[in-house]
Amino acid sequence: MEQISKRLMNWASIIEPATLEQARRASRMPFIHPHLALMPDAHLGKGATVGSVIPTYRAIIPAAVGVDIGCGMIAVRSQFVRADLSGRSLAALRERIERAIPLSAGKYNAELTETAAARVAELETMDVDADRYAGKWRLQLGSLGSGNHFIEVTVDELDRVWLFLHSGSRGVGNKIASHHIKVAQRECERWWITLPDPDLAYLVEGTDEFWDYIHGLRWAQKFALLNREEMMDRVVGCLAGWIGAPVVEQERINCHHNYTERERHFGRDVWLSRKGAINAEEGVPGLIPGSMGTASYVVTGKGNRLALNSSPHGAGRGFVIIPSPILTLLLDKTDDGQP
Repeated sequence: MEQISKRLMNWASIIEPATLEQARRASRMPFIHPHLALMPDAHLGKGATVGSVIPTYRAIIPAAVGVDIGCGMIAVRSQFVRADLSGRSLAALRERIERAIPLSAGKYNAELTETAAARVAELETMDVDADRYAGKWRLQLGSLGSGNHFIEVTVDELDRVWLFLHSGSRGVGNKIASHHIKVAQRECERWWITLPDPDLAYLVEGTDEFWDYIHGLRWAQKFALLNREEMMDRVVGCLAGWIGAPVVEQERINCHHNYTERERHFGRDVWLSRKGAINAEEGVPGLIPGSMGTASYVVTGKGNRLALNSSPHGAGRGFVIIPSPILTLLLDKTDDGQP
């Protein structure tokens, strides 16, 4: 760990100068408490650095959360081991999953499944009019999206079969975030607040604009959580149908890595925004995707106080991220696609 300043702590061993300067600007905002923490995979983002943990006191920066509100990972450990998959065509499993889950930007479900309908009903009970942002948000629930989102079937060091999935709040979350970033910029202009970067525009706790954003943020985070649950249920069903036996879940982990929560750090209750970071409180399970096309990691938090109980959300910055959704079957394969 390197202390850049009293308000900036850095855990990144590889970091571009522009990224470090962006983090410095964010750390100088007057409501940062106690300091901004840079994760090992920190890189340039919109307004605030991706791979940063930003604690704000009585204010919040919408761009610090990011435009994919609630983006994160979900994983399920099944009862199966590598030997249970021997002799079966992985291509057939991939095709099942691709039929069950819409992939890529702009791809939605044609209709709601029974489980998706129940999850949509849960979201409709929340005090947010999501239709004002995206009329088709209901059909987005249960779809992967694009960018670096992926679905993965893999085995761990004990040859146990895991299912992983990386996705967020889809188009509706993006529109909620983009709307409130503009509101924050408008409010700062209204009050003649000079900003080092327009995307560091903030909302002050107690104002209507602040609470409108918090309500939208929490809705989008819930959407993202349920979106991953819906897709994972479908992936579990695909595995069960392909292998010919029910999946008995041994473990399920679902965690955000673009989100804000109310937490207490260094004597104050703050709005802690993890933009490309996961909760790593002591004993809390988490998920970190590897570099694209490599296995992911299941981790347990150690509760590092200086790191604001946070951990990176990715494997690091040694390789570029491929901008396309992928479905990876990370089992050793023969030429005919069999494990």
